[in-house]
Amino acid sequence: MLQIAPKPLRLLVVDGNIRSQRDAWAAGYRDLSPAAAYAEEVLAIVPDAVTDLCFPADEGANLPDGAGLQSYDGIFLTGSALHIYHDDPAITRQIELMRAIYASGTPCFGSCWGIQMGAVAAGGSVTANPRGREVGFARRITMTEAGRSHPLLAGRPLAFDAPAIHLDAIALPPAGTSVLASNAYSAVHAAEIRHGGGVFWGVQYHPEFSLTQVAAILARMKPLLVAEGIRKDEAQAQAWIDEILALDADPARFDLAWAHGLDEQVLDARLRVTELRNFLNHRVRPQQSERGRA
Repeated sequence: MLQIAPKPLRLLVVDGNIRSQRDAWAAGYRDLSPAAAYAEEVLAIVPDAVTDLCFPADEGANLPDGAGLQSYDGIFLTGSALHIYHDDPAITRQIELMRAIYASGTPCFGSCWGIQMGAVAAGGSVTANPRGREVGFARRITMTEAGRSHPLLAGRPLAFDAPAIHLDAIALPPAGTSVLASNAYSAVHAAEIRHGGGVFWGVQYHPEFSLTQVAAILARMKPLLVAEGIRKDEAQAQAWIDEILALDADPARFDLAWAHGLDEQVLDARLRVTELRNFLNHRVRPQQSERGRA
C-alpha cells in the first residue's frame, strides 16, 4: 500500500512588538527578532515545519486576511513590550488580527502578551498588575482543577516554575475562558479561550524563553530592576544575570540551580517547551487532519 507522507506544518508567528522594540531585542539576543527566536524554538520541535513571520504592530504591514489565516495549520503570538490597554494603532491592529484569527478557526497559542491579546480580543480586560512585575521566573504556577486534565499542561507537575517577564496581567477573563493555572502574582497564568468560532490556548509565562533569552532581557532592564527594588543595585543585577548564563551553559550546576530555586521544568530544554509541544500535538496536528491538510 502506498504511504503518503504528511505535509509539513505551515505555521505563522505573530510578533507583538514595534520595530524599535524588535531592534533592541535583536541587539541583545543573537540578532534575532522575538518572532524569529520564537520560530527557532518551534522548529526545534517540528524541524520540517514551514514558518512565516508577521509584524502587525508596523504601520502598513501586510497582514493575512481570513483566507490567509485559514491557510496556516497553527499560529503563535509572541510577547511584547507594549501595553494592551493603551489606545494606539500598533495595538488596535493586533486586536483586530486576533479577532480575525478567532473567526478563521485556526489553532492559536500565545505567550504573555499573546494570552493578553487572546483575552482582550474576546472581550476581557488587562491592567497593570497591582502586585507589581513578575520578572525572571514565575514561581509555583499551580494548575486549577480544569488544568489538571487539560492537554495544554499535560506532563507538567501540579505546581511548577517557568521563565516569565511581565507587568500586565488579565484582570477580567472573557466569557468562554477556562482558567488552567495561576499563582500568587497572576490569577490567569494559563487558559483556554473559546470565542467567535475559534479556540485559543495561552500562557502568561514564556515556555519559549531559554535562560539565555531571559538573561538578555534582564540585561536591558538593569536600571528598572534596581528602581523597582527587584535587585539592590546594578552590580547585584549583573551578578544575577551572570549566574543565569552560567546555569544555561551548564544546567548540571546544582549549586546555582539550588540557589535560584530552579529545577528540570526550567533547566531541561525539552520540558521547558512543554506547552508548545502540547499545542502542536493536541491542537495543530489533529486539526490539520480534520481540515484535510495532512
